[in-house]
Order: sequence, then C-alpha cells, then structure tokens
Amino acid sequence: MPFKALRERITSQKLSVPFGTVVRISATVIVAEGMHASIGDTVTIVSQVSGDETLGMVTEIEGLRFFITPFRFIEGFRTGDKVYLNQNGLNIPVGDALLGRVVDPFMRPIDGRGPIHCLQSEAIMKEPIAAMKRGMIDEVFSVGVKTVDGLLTCGKGQKLGIFAGSGVGKSTLMGMIVRGAEAPVKVVALIGERGREVPEFIQKNLGGNLENTVIIVATSDDSPLMRKYGAFAAMSVAEFFKNRGQDVLFIMDSVTRFAMAQREIGLALGEPPTSKGYPPSALTLLPQLMERAGKEEGKGSITAFFTILVEGDDLSDPIADQSRSILDGHIVLSRELTDFGIYPPIHILNSASRVMNDIISVEHFEAAKKFRRLYTLLKENEMLIRIGAYVKGSDRELDEAIEKKEAMERFMSQGAMYKTTFRESVEAMIAMMGISPKGAVARDQA
Repeated sequence: MPFKALRERITSQKLSVPFGTVVRISATVIVAEGMHASIGDTVTIVSQVSGDETLGMVTEIEGLRFFITPFRFIEGFRTGDKVYLNQNGLNIPVGDALLGRVVDPFMRPIDGRGPIHCLQSEAIMKEPIAAMKRGMIDEVFSVGVKTVDGLLTCGKGQKLGIFAGSGVGKSTLMGMIVRGAEAPVKVVALIGERGREVPEFIQKNLGGNLENTVIIVATSDDSPLMRKYGAFAAMSVAEFFKNRGQDVLFIMDSVTRFAMAQREIGLALGEPPTSKGYPPSALTLLPQLMERAGKEEGKGSITAFFTILVEGDDLSDPIADQSRSILDGHIVLSRELTDFGIYPPIHILNSASRVMNDIISVEHFEAAKKFRRLYTLLKENEMLIRIGAYVKGSDRELDEAIEKKEAMERFMSQGAMYKTTFRESVEAMIAMMGISPKGAVARDQA
C-alpha cells in the first residue's frame, strides 16, 4: 500500500478515545472537564480504583466544564475518575420484539424472559408533531369503559388526563382502559411508582395478559434521570409504531412523578424553585412530552392517557393546572363517589372531552347532554331529597332525574374486569334517556 494512502487511512481513524476527568462530585451531580461535550450527550464514568462504570447525561455546560446527571447511584466514585463520551444524544432499540415484554428505559428486559433483539433504534428526545402536519381527530377511540365511551368520548389521537388523589382508583381505571381499548399496540409507562405496583398492575389490573403491550418501568428508587427519560423512552416506542401507520394507546402513570424527577434534577443544577418548589424546567418539560402524542397525516396515531396525582384532591396544583392547559380533555376521579360505591369513580360534571361533540352522532350528543343535566339536578337538590323536603310534582325534570337515578348510577358503575363495546354503551345511554332520532333533529338543524 502506498505510504500516502496508508497515512490517509490512519488519519481517518479515531485511534485515541477522547475522555474527560471528574473534578467535583456530589450525590446528584458530577462536574468534569477536559472533553468537548454537548447537552444531551451520554457519557460513561469509570472508577480508577474499582473499575466500576456508570452512565450519565450532560445536562449543563459552563465554560470548559460540563455537568453530568447520573442514571444510577454513584457511591464509590471520586475526583480524578475518567469520563468517556458514548454518543450524541440518547438512542434506544425498538421493534416488534418489545411487544409482550416489561423493560427499563434503555429497553433492557426486567421480566426474566431472556434478551430482546431489535434491529432499529430511535432517539429518545424528538420534536413534537408539527402543527400543520397533525391530522383531524374525527374517529372514535373506544376504551371499553361505559362512562368514558358514553359521556367523555375519546377520539383517535386525543390526549386526556386522569386527575385523582392517592388511593382513588387510577391504576384500576388504567387497567380497564388497557384491556378494553381497541388498539393494535399498547404502550404503558410506569414512572416513579412503587416497585410493588409493577407486578401487581400486570397480574391484578391486566390479568397477566401483555398481548400487544409494552411496559416501560422506572420505579421510585431509580435515579431522577431514569424516571425523566423513562417517560420520553416510552413515547419514542409509541412513535415507532405510529410511524408504521398503527393506532397506539399510550398510558403513563404518572406525570406528577415525572415532574418531580425534573424538580430534583433542576434544583441540583441550581435552578430557582417556583410554585411548590418546581423549577421552570419542570413545567416546560410537560408540553415537550405530551405534544408528541396525537394523530399525524399519512401515519398512525397515539391516543394518550396521562395520570396526574393531585395532592389533597386540589386541582389547582401547578402540575395539574399546566397539564389541563396542554391536554385535550380531563377525567376527574372523585373520592366522594368511591364512598358511594361507584367504580370507576369518574366525576362526570368536573370532567370533559374537548373533541367529543365533533365525533359522535346527534342521538349520542342529546343523550349525553340530558344525562349530564339530570345528574346535575340530582346533585343540586341532593340535600332536599334526602331530608324529604322535596315534593314530587314540583319540578318535572327533577322528577325524571329521581326516577332515573338508580339507572344512571348503574351506568356509571362497572366491574374492573368487565368490558363493553362502544356501541353497547351508547345504545344503553340513548335508551335510558329516551332519545329518539326525531328528538335529535334540532341539533342537526342548528
């Protein structure tokens, strides 16, 4: 081989691996220097004493120094340890092999069923769907829950929030939606929850059936970075199937734990705390995740349900308030309804679906409107009815509401393992409200 060609070949090869050196270390942040890094780069920190390795991500750069947030605990590491650049940004393997499996945010199996072989890779961080490339939401997405299908109808590509306090029944409702939803692919992200809840959710709420389902898990004992990127990794998996033209159900539990992870990261990096201690980055991160769901022209759709834990059932919590402004609807679970034995305890008067009226029939619209009106009358006059102060015949509509009270409560109640079709739910509600095609003509003319 000529010397010139050999020199060119050697010059094109990276024979030395660039590395940096740890100059400061704390429980949550590692500061290093000596290497050119970019925001979002993943790095490996190697202990010079034990040889142990841990992954981290570059989250801040200040002059020649860069700040690393570790993915795992960093006990045993010290100043002088080496930092090696892995890749620009973070990518995960994706493919059909993920279906039916339980994985961590790096798509590594945690279900004990052997390795997962995926040939493609996707970036975790991506731009949301461009506004003018979003498709119109014009198809119903059935979830198999009567109250949701009948009174809070969801469309393909819609984003909804499930708002509830602790112990009200979010996990049970999630399981009902995963089992009952008419979607070829289902992606479930369990972010920041207790480790005990993972096998419990699979066995109890899903009945052990993971057909066409991927579960991505980052439990509360994982690092804040694992919890944060666990949500983005799950969304990337959903986008992979959406880009192949499939309709995907995406469920995440919970947005609150996701925001808390960013709060820990932001405060460790010196961000100022704002409302309830959340730094500005925690609130700006929510639309970056939620806006990636939706319907895209020429491709499939991601119909998303995000659970939001509201402390003390306070819907003015900053995370709940910000989420409501981004989402296309909200389902509020009521502790009061659980006391009356109504499950799932969906408070229909405080809940809303912003696309419902655009995708349902005239009869369905009239039945849902009448159901809400009668239920509102019952709630407004509940005390009068209970103490016997209301005289039958005083109000024709209230008389009808009292007569149909038991039927409406039966409609709102549903066993955790029971599934209905969208058509069955709608027909039952129309029949209950006594709506005929003739009675619904007025809305058509309007």
